[in-house]
Amino acid sequence: MEARILRAGDRVPTPWSNGGGVTREITVDPVHAGLADFGWRVSLADVVGDGPYSALPDVDRIITVVDGPGMVLTIDGAAHPPIRPLRPFAFPGDVATDCRLTGGPIVNLNVMTRRGRAAATVGIVDGTHTAEVPVNGSVLLVALTDDVGFFVDPALVPAVAPEDSRLARFDAVLVSGTGSEVGALRSEGSTAVITLGPAS
Repeated sequence: MEARILRAGDRVPTPWSNGGGVTREITVDPVHAGLADFGWRVSLADVVGDGPYSALPDVDRIITVVDGPGMVLTIDGAAHPPIRPLRPFAFPGDVATDCRLTGGPIVNLNVMTRRGRAAATVGIVDGTHTAEVPVNGSVLLVALTDDVGFFVDPALVPAVAPEDSRLARFDAVLVSGTGSEVGALRSEGSTAVITLGPAS
């Protein structure tokens, strides 16, 4: 198994073509994959205005408002109830989707998986939580507040220095299973826990 710490301050913002916001990629598989060839991709988006989402063929999405009041999505012509903060919402990424903000700018956590290649679950937890890292899968922990702690079994993952085991807001840690072991990632604080793996 291996662990990678992904600091929010290291992410490069990419402006949207429609001017409605910017995206900061947290991590992607395979590493350095683009929008056309990723298996899964996780990012944070600063959304400052209403507008359409780009269509992504054969991609499923889970979106979570992690800052701001919320939004309404119209998907394939049907308006859905408002998406409120910290409530993951899943929808297909290859149908026409429009976003309307309900009360000002927001930040969205976006999890995208290539249909037939990868699958994901997203949970929002507060307090102490232990997530199982699946064989040949990964768990991504995204801090939703400052001073979130995490712990991984040093028998399975090379030791993490104490100063690196605290996460500021929107920092993340990715723990990946690379062999036959099933490991665990324990967190303390308010976090988004994303489990990623091959499609079943």
